[in-house]
Amino acid sequence: MFKKTVILITTAALWSAGVSARTFSPEAATAARQQIETLLQDKKATVGVACSIDGDDFALNDTVRYPLMSVFKLHVAVAALQRMETEGTRLDEALTIDSTQMHRDTYSPLLGLYPSGNFRISYTDLLHYALALSDNNACDILIDYAGGIGAIKHCIDRAGITGYDLAETEASMHADIPACYRNWAHPSSVVQLLQKILDGSLLNEEHTRFMRTTLVETSTGLNKIRAGLPPEIVLGHKTGSSGQLPNGLTIADNDASFFCLPDGRLCFLVVLVKDSRESETTNAALIARIARIVYDTATANQLSR
Repeated sequence: MFKKTVILITTAALWSAGVSARTFSPEAATAARQQIETLLQDKKATVGVACSIDGDDFALNDTVRYPLMSVFKLHVAVAALQRMETEGTRLDEALTIDSTQMHRDTYSPLLGLYPSGNFRISYTDLLHYALALSDNNACDILIDYAGGIGAIKHCIDRAGITGYDLAETEASMHADIPACYRNWAHPSSVVQLLQKILDGSLLNEEHTRFMRTTLVETSTGLNKIRAGLPPEIVLGHKTGSSGQLPNGLTIADNDASFFCLPDGRLCFLVVLVKDSRESETTNAALIARIARIVYDTATANQLSR
């Protein structure tokens, strides 16, 4: 079903790109920016937004370095899949995980399933745990497989992605909380990555389809961008959050997405929240409301398309 949806998205997007007015005209961009700024004016948080529809872009607070948290699992998955392509490794092949690779004091649904830490798992399932379930152990296993965090960064640099840096694993961020700030990006950088993932310029056809489908299956952060969109909208996304620290600070609360508009165009939307003193509920509600503002702006002129 999703494959058919993507074909429809692509066809409509090509048509609309040639005949429609700009989504983010100066007037529309100004109105959207004012709505978002009004939403944020009394909030104790720094929020960055980037959006692209048919190459028509919109951004707010895009020069700040936002901690990525688990959003960097997108970068990790791309590098791991590229290595699989180089080595000829199939998604259904299995690898052996031993107990030394499974950290106990971290978010890891895999650990609940395999408490002894000794098991075999397919690359399909390992990537699904890392992306759709945001499993930290799965992420670090993939980082090791891809050659380390430096190899991940080299892969993304080679793709022409700018405005980001990667220096830490999940384990190193957990061991040293300030290290979370060393994996950062501008919102527009994450939009660049999502666009390249979906247009097939980074991965082969099978792996592009796998990434798209897995991100649509993501079950985390349903109170973020998902909550701001009509329920029938097809959404793929990757979330990331530090959680609220004992001092009340949330280092980051993020959602990076793509979704299909009613006319078939594909919208890339990334909202990154940094150093928030608001509750996790408020952070999520801000992201959801920004998603709705972007959606309403993108669909406002559809009668004239």
